[in-house]
Amino acid sequence: MTDEFARLDGNAAAGSLARFFAVEATNLRVTCASCGAESVLGRLHLYGGSMGIILRCVACGEVNLRALEVGPTLRLDLRGAACLALAPEPTAAAS
Repeated sequence: MTDEFARLDGNAAAGSLARFFAVEATNLRVTCASCGAESVLGRLHLYGGSMGIILRCVACGEVNLRALEVGPTLRLDLRGAACLALAPEPTAAAS
């Protein structure tokens, strides 16, 4: 297996996805359109390299998100995600 096809996690996609989201993208909750599993984006399995970013469901392995940089344009395909949600940050407990 070459480095180009090594599996990483969704955290490796944070820099590219920051162009789309004003929040930390790895904390977004993704619901898989195939199996219904829910996970934070940072836990999804990343396959990438020259082919772009492909994030797969941790439960069933289906593609949830694809991103490809074409010159100055970043294309995002979320067809494999039934839902993308931003949960509120937990607040510190009052003393």
